[in-house]
Amino acid sequence: MAVRIRLTRTGSKKRPFYRFVVIDSRVQRDGGFLDLVGHYNPLAKPFAITVDEAKLTGWLGKGATMSDGVRSLLKRNGTLARVRPAPAKPAGQDEEARPGAEA
Repeated sequence: MAVRIRLTRTGSKKRPFYRFVVIDSRVQRDGGFLDLVGHYNPLAKPFAITVDEAKLTGWLGKGATMSDGVRSLLKRNGTLARVRPAPAKPAGQDEEARPGAEA
């Protein structure tokens, strides 16, 4: 089963409110979900994002993937950097001159 973290829309007409949900990728947008990990309110100024980082980290550790929309929202909010830190550079790939390399 391919599990994704994506947005599902709630709220009334012309008043959108979204949830970050963990869901099977074959299920429709507003179908039954496995877990709720956060909320997104685009109407708030500035926009409001609430995420349970422990749940998000747990699902990513189990192999869930994020949709493009979720990834961009979490990146704009700064949550993505805390949940999934940038991978470390391999040894020997430093910016400095390596021993034996000529300038």
